[in-house]
Amino acid sequence: MVVDAREGPMAQTKYVLSRALKLNLNPIAVLNKCDRPDAITRLESGEVENELFDLFASLGADDDQLEYPTIYASAKSQWATQDADLALRIASGEVDLTSDCDEALSNEANMTVLLNAMMDYIPEPRIHTFDDDENNSTSTFAMTATTVGYDQYLGRLCTGRIFSGSVKANDSVVVLPRDDTENSQSSYSAPSNIAGIFVNRGIARTALETSSPSLQQQSEDNDDATNHQVITSAGDIVTLAGIPDSMKVGDTLTSAAQPIRKPIDTPPLAPPTLSVDFGANSGPLSGKEGTIITASRVRDRLYKETDNNVTLLVTKSESDAEKTVVFGRGELQIGILIEQMRREGYEFTVSPPRILTTTDEETGAKLEPYEEVTIDVDQEYAGTVVNALTGNTRRGILLEMQDLNGKSRLIFEVPSRGLLGFGPEIATSTRGTAVVNHCYLEHRAYAGMLGDGLEKGKLISRESGKTTLYALSAVAERGTLFIQPGDVVYPGMVIGESSRSGDLEVNPVKAKETTNFRTVNKDEKLTLSPPKILNVEELIGYMSEDEIIEVTPLSVRLRKAELDSGARARAARSRKKQLDAARHKNK
Repeated sequence: MVVDAREGPMAQTKYVLSRALKLNLNPIAVLNKCDRPDAITRLESGEVENELFDLFASLGADDDQLEYPTIYASAKSQWATQDADLALRIASGEVDLTSDCDEALSNEANMTVLLNAMMDYIPEPRIHTFDDDENNSTSTFAMTATTVGYDQYLGRLCTGRIFSGSVKANDSVVVLPRDDTENSQSSYSAPSNIAGIFVNRGIARTALETSSPSLQQQSEDNDDATNHQVITSAGDIVTLAGIPDSMKVGDTLTSAAQPIRKPIDTPPLAPPTLSVDFGANSGPLSGKEGTIITASRVRDRLYKETDNNVTLLVTKSESDAEKTVVFGRGELQIGILIEQMRREGYEFTVSPPRILTTTDEETGAKLEPYEEVTIDVDQEYAGTVVNALTGNTRRGILLEMQDLNGKSRLIFEVPSRGLLGFGPEIATSTRGTAVVNHCYLEHRAYAGMLGDGLEKGKLISRESGKTTLYALSAVAERGTLFIQPGDVVYPGMVIGESSRSGDLEVNPVKAKETTNFRTVNKDEKLTLSPPKILNVEELIGYMSEDEIIEVTPLSVRLRKAELDSGARARAARSRKKQLDAARHKNK
């Protein structure tokens, strides 16, 4: 487990370590970049080691796991050692490994130390066996899927470490779902033959062939040597092609001739935290910029995405047959998918994100996802960050605050819905100095309604056509513009953010009256500030509940779901009554 010696354990470090400890693994801690000035100070004081030990303890590490070895290293300078004093001497320049120093000292501080630690502390792969009905121990083939994918020539792919037994090309295999509890014959999928076996060499995926000397020897030592087939066995990390299409991450792949009876235990995947609806573009400009516009084509593309993106879930909407529901883990993941599709020529709409809630089976209480948020920011902006996340605004709780050489590290626990739109807001408030990391924590009791200040008033066009500089110069006094002169607009399209609460309808296409009357003020030159351009990810967190994003290959627009102004006014009054009733109920 590699940790930056200057930064200490981060949110991603905690996530990876928690998964390792649940698998009863004993990690090796590597403190990298020890030669940096800030890292030297923290190593001398012992802060990094204390933070690392506290992290192990907070995640429930047992006594054996708490006896982890620590290696101090600098990958850039190519040295590593288990001696903390020697690491400080090398980092501070007292010992120069590039000069003719003592050979014994050099052997204590090279990368061989890390390799030896891996050989000493990490056990060899265990070959697991399973008991059959006659209490005989058998070693049948079984492996779990770490990742799955799809290749148009090879079919479904599965990558993982072989848990027991061995497998070769053309072997028949079946899938046993991870959530299977019946242990019946009907739980297995239809059998499928292994079409190919691949391994990763560097960053390239290559097919296993008997041209390799080691593989030739392995084949010769096996009874099937005459067939010249490569056999992979327990402990090998491989990618198998041609497996059943029902294979998912965490499922067990086993031999069809002699299958195991229970799925292998695997850690659960983090659940999706939000969902959005994808649908065909129903706006006035529909079909003018995109080449793939039908709802069925959009749905097919979304289903195809799940072949290789295992963290996405796609289902057909129950309330609207023309829409498709996509479940994801945050604005960034959904934003990347939208950007990929628009570059492929798709035109569609995206609804506001909905945070996924559950119900406690014992108490019946409403539960929502919480996330741990770690923010590194300049000390002068620490108060701004705390005010933005805590209180009734976003319902966050400040857990810890540390000073790191002019920087402040703030750790919060925040409801996932409180993080929607937080990234762009805090980037502006801190002048881009904030670095935000967050990961799923758990589902907890619903925290209540968020503050009113999160929803901004919008400037909405009430006319259609091309915008003019004359009209926009007047509209700009009412707020911040998202468009520039010459852009095409239509009624119901959001063209800016109002400086006051509530939506305001404006006319951005009004042209200057043409007369022969001339004055100094009338002929004054008009200027506009550059518009505020929001990307897809920012729009997902910025949009209100009554708005949708219109995505085309050429542009991304924000508009009201209901284009008729009268219908919007009636819906707004109804929504206000519901919010007032909900606030009164909470009190």
